[in-house]
Amino acid sequence: MSPSRSDSASDPAAGPDDGSGSADPLRPSDHADGDAIASPALGFVGWLRWGWRQLTSMRTALVLLLLLAIAAVPGSIVPQRSADPNGVTQYFADNPDLAPILDNLSLFDVYTSPWFSAIYLLLFISLVGCVLPRTKHHWKALRTRPPRTPARLARLDDYRESRVELEPGADAAAAAATAVTVAQEQLRKGGYRVERYDGRGSFSVSAERGYLRETGNLVFHAALVGVLITVGVGGGFTYTGQRVIVQGTTFTNTLLDYSSFNPGRFVNADNLVPYAMTLDRFDISYVPFGEAGQGQAGDFVAHLTTRIAGEEPRDGEVRVNHPLDVAGDRVYLLGNGYAPTITIRDAEGTVVYTDSVPFLPQGTNMTSLGVVKVPDGFPEQLGFVGFFYPTQSVLDTGAFTSAYPSLTNPVLTLNVYQGDLGIDGGTPRSVYTLDTTEMQQLTGGDTGIDSIELAPGQTQDLPNGLGTITFDDESPEGAPNADQSVKRFVSLSIHRDIAAPFVLVFALLALGGLLAGLFVPRRRMWVKATPDGDAVRIEYAGLARGEDPMLGDAVRMLEARHSVAFEARRPTPEVE
Repeated sequence: MSPSRSDSASDPAAGPDDGSGSADPLRPSDHADGDAIASPALGFVGWLRWGWRQLTSMRTALVLLLLLAIAAVPGSIVPQRSADPNGVTQYFADNPDLAPILDNLSLFDVYTSPWFSAIYLLLFISLVGCVLPRTKHHWKALRTRPPRTPARLARLDDYRESRVELEPGADAAAAAATAVTVAQEQLRKGGYRVERYDGRGSFSVSAERGYLRETGNLVFHAALVGVLITVGVGGGFTYTGQRVIVQGTTFTNTLLDYSSFNPGRFVNADNLVPYAMTLDRFDISYVPFGEAGQGQAGDFVAHLTTRIAGEEPRDGEVRVNHPLDVAGDRVYLLGNGYAPTITIRDAEGTVVYTDSVPFLPQGTNMTSLGVVKVPDGFPEQLGFVGFFYPTQSVLDTGAFTSAYPSLTNPVLTLNVYQGDLGIDGGTPRSVYTLDTTEMQQLTGGDTGIDSIELAPGQTQDLPNGLGTITFDDESPEGAPNADQSVKRFVSLSIHRDIAAPFVLVFALLALGGLLAGLFVPRRRMWVKATPDGDAVRIEYAGLARGEDPMLGDAVRMLEARHSVAFEARRPTPEVE
């Protein structure tokens, strides 16, 4: 038994080192130990080349795609300034300690944040770096002839062989050539690229197909690049705005008429398409009392009259998930509610305020919260915080609630505040909230004065002889008192996205490329015919380029079809 390498190296009998670098007689004289091997220094250019290869690898592209999906998650959890600026304001009010930290991390502007943009750009570069070299290689492969027939087809896993006996006197070489010609025609009809290889006593055809698989992969990745480009560039020409429209009022497509407006980087807000929309009425149906699911809303329909400059007015409808197209803008229905009309007069009976005020729904039965601000007309500014109950009901605790979302027994309750509304300091204030830190409460709570309670058409005195407040009845003449006594409002989102059609096209291309890459098999087939005395030996073989569980069945089907076709065309001996 020969000694091990470590034993021989430490054995004195092995002899001294002869200067060749090894004292082990079992090693060659030019042996180099692993410790003596050192990698060459890459240098600056080498490191750049290595980094580029890592960035443009398919593995990196997949990782970046996963990171992009993960990075988009906070955008669906935290309100975004681009889509819900009021929600961001409310988040700061509800979370005064956490909100600044999230803001420093750009979590309220996820899709324009530096870290999201970095992932986006790296993914774009990685995909381009993947697609271009693969496209060049694929183009070269498409122009390359199918490979020569292997000398020993029997070594392939999917292999079949048959021997066809010929009639006495038949030319075996001609029969073999005919067999290969028949196979060549069948493979070409099956979508294969074919190449004939004859010689050395045998005839064969080499066929290859499935390049559509790689084409699909390239189309998929190129389409992803297209999606990135259209979303990135098209987003700069996109804008989104929100507006609350009360029944009977009109919205004009100008920057000043939006409740909130979020333009893309390349949007010129001064060049908005001129048009106007008037809310004629809002129809909604509820499940009646006594039925399963009572109070649940059925269909929502906002009836609008649109006017575009230079065109006749048109009637339109906006439903949930069915937007209205107006001059290239898409108008979506976001929400709806009631807008009680309130009129406030001073002590002399002069009207100082009248408006239909949107009250925001707080539940499925449309118990709604609203704010009224009266900055002028009184010695001090007045503010009202109230609830509107479409169908007033009293809980066991004595508190009011709404038992049904439709107007059955509408009641409006209000608490009055007097003082500084905080609107004169230049700081933006939401019309749906009232800052009472600098105001004195005059009704409700601990004041000892009951809150104001009004039904449509009723008037009550304000505290301290300030004047009166009226809940106006909007019912048309002859209509039931409660049925149409309160106006409705709708919350609309107006969106323009010129990139949407292009994104759809690229998304469909990506889907088609993905399906081709998944389901188109890449395979090679060979048919070889060799004269063998008074017979022809025919070999069939297939090779998959990747996973192809149907390859064996394809070889068997080729053999079966070829045998039938060759039997009908094989040459017969000439009769003298």
